[in-house]
Amino acid sequence: MPSPLNPNELRQLGFAGGLPSGRPVYRHLVSAIERGIVAGTLQSGRRLPAERQLAASLRVSRATIVAAYRELEARGLVRGYVGRGTYVSGPPDASGAPFAWRGKVAAAALRAASSATRDLVRVSTDPQLLSLAAGIPALDRFPFDAFRQALEKVVKKSASAVWGLGSSEGQPRLREAIAHRFGGSPENILVLAGAQQGLEVLARCLIDPGDTIVMDRPGYLGAIQTFRAAGARVIGWDILRHDLDELEDHLVRYRPKLMFTVTTFNNPTGWTMPLRLRRDVLALASRLRVPIIEDNTYGELHLTPTAPAPTLHSLDTQSIVIGLNSFSKMLSPGLRLGWIAAAPPIIEQLALMEPHSLAHNGGQLAVAELLENGAFDEHLVTLRAEHRRRRDALAAALHRHIPDGLLRWSTPDGGLYFWCRLGGRLQSARVSACALAEGVAFTPGEAFYVDHAGERELRICYSSVPAGRSDEAARRLGRAILRARRETSAPPQLVAIV
Repeated sequence: MPSPLNPNELRQLGFAGGLPSGRPVYRHLVSAIERGIVAGTLQSGRRLPAERQLAASLRVSRATIVAAYRELEARGLVRGYVGRGTYVSGPPDASGAPFAWRGKVAAAALRAASSATRDLVRVSTDPQLLSLAAGIPALDRFPFDAFRQALEKVVKKSASAVWGLGSSEGQPRLREAIAHRFGGSPENILVLAGAQQGLEVLARCLIDPGDTIVMDRPGYLGAIQTFRAAGARVIGWDILRHDLDELEDHLVRYRPKLMFTVTTFNNPTGWTMPLRLRRDVLALASRLRVPIIEDNTYGELHLTPTAPAPTLHSLDTQSIVIGLNSFSKMLSPGLRLGWIAAAPPIIEQLALMEPHSLAHNGGQLAVAELLENGAFDEHLVTLRAEHRRRRDALAAALHRHIPDGLLRWSTPDGGLYFWCRLGGRLQSARVSACALAEGVAFTPGEAFYVDHAGERELRICYSSVPAGRSDEAARRLGRAILRARRETSAPPQLVAIV
């Protein structure tokens, strides 16, 4: 949270030499604050001095300060909160819109204003870009025929269920099918429009502003944004070192409201928590009474014959773990279909907060049909084989087209991603800019950290690239890295000062 602005700092924006004359003083103050916002001196979230305090400092009436703050709020540059003060909202709207909506945006929305997720979607849908950014499965392996037949069947058999309102908990048939296939009981299942909606409703249900959350470092950027939007303080636990003593220190020191983790094929690193560590983490959380949200979105996407270790949710005997999952990575993100598995009291509370499931009834019933008739598991066999082929093809292409030492990664046993580290003095932001110029996109590592880190790391989604395009993707990325290295090592230009 930025520190409050003091009157002396505000005076430096345009009043260091005394108050100007020639037009109303409040307009000079408005202009000075606007200049500071445009220049970045006054950043979003900065609290301005109290009206009385600033009036005394500038030796003007309080009415002058009130008039200035009202003008700034009308322009959408600041936002006043009763009993809390006046805060900077953001720079002027370049669109020239006649009404300043920016100043009406809720504080929670401003906290969630990161564009990382939107940028992922944008680059993944841009036909001019070869995207390695968004986490997308091999969509050309989607079971089109089986899904169409399932949808036709449920529409013909249960038209009223397809086109009517759905229950808060989701279609009973899908809840039963999920419980049978993934474990648990139907009454412990809540169907939602994807795992991201699940995170958002859990945040609304469990998190109050000022609460602390402990989560993977690096970790899922959607979770970081959701928790911060809820007003939480987010603390990272280094999962690659996975030091249990460090985790215990975090849980004891910060007394978090909950812990969030992706235990299997972590996003973004691809790391999988060993079974022994799972048991230790679960025992620690149970002893300290810290609930866990476990995201198992990638759990079925293993690329080896051996399935991953049991989930924390399946090992839990204290009802302390909430399971989160989605069909987005196993079938298609366009289905917008996921679920939460939790103790009945949590499911009941969540259902009260979401009076109608946002997941389409037809999609729910069609996926239930796929789970029941075996088509879903047949599809997973095909999908894993294709993902293995794409992983190996892209890894080989990266080796061919990127010089040694400029990009390092480990080959994961599942999931969708390579977690990479740049060599030399290269930074992912610079490489990303060069990559976009070459027509290829990836996700810079900073997006996955809750602190200032990741500037030399990046995430590549291998599953979104058909094996036949791996060479082209690697060539473009290689050119971008070499271009960034040239720009990084180039001596600074001398500029004459006259």
